[in-house]
Amino acid sequence: MSGRAVEALENAGVAHRVVNHGPVRSLAEAAAARGVEIPDVVKTIVVRRGEGDYLFVLVPGDRVISWPKLRTLLGVSRLSMPDAATAFDATGYERGTITPFGSLVPWPVVADERMAGREITLGAGEHGVAVAVDADTAVRALGATVADVSDPEQSES
Repeated sequence: MSGRAVEALENAGVAHRVVNHGPVRSLAEAAAARGVEIPDVVKTIVVRRGEGDYLFVLVPGDRVISWPKLRTLLGVSRLSMPDAATAFDATGYERGTITPFGSLVPWPVVADERMAGREITLGAGEHGVAVAVDADTAVRALGATVADVSDPEQSES
């Protein structure tokens, strides 16, 4: 497989493993298909700070963005998530495939601190494909800010 994401990983010297897993309908299915635990399926979320100003937030699969923590970290009072079309325009990737690697614009990256020291999987720019990488190496390659920016996913009971 070749694509912008894999090419960007190679250009950055980030060792990676491409995981072709086919269609998945949930985070649990993605974890099973990738052979990892749910926290190691890292979600890449596009966040809008302002007009034409975005960033990527990397969050373990069992967690969600903590908007108060992220606003405090960034020193802003307002953040939002763009719709799918806007996220595509900002990154060149469809939802479910988004990764900071190979994005049309190298937006800043914030990585939740819980990824440290783990092998994680990220979207690879196309549906049914992921990349497995060392989180610390990926964070360094992206120049990411590492911080506590997530809360546990609330399960429905």
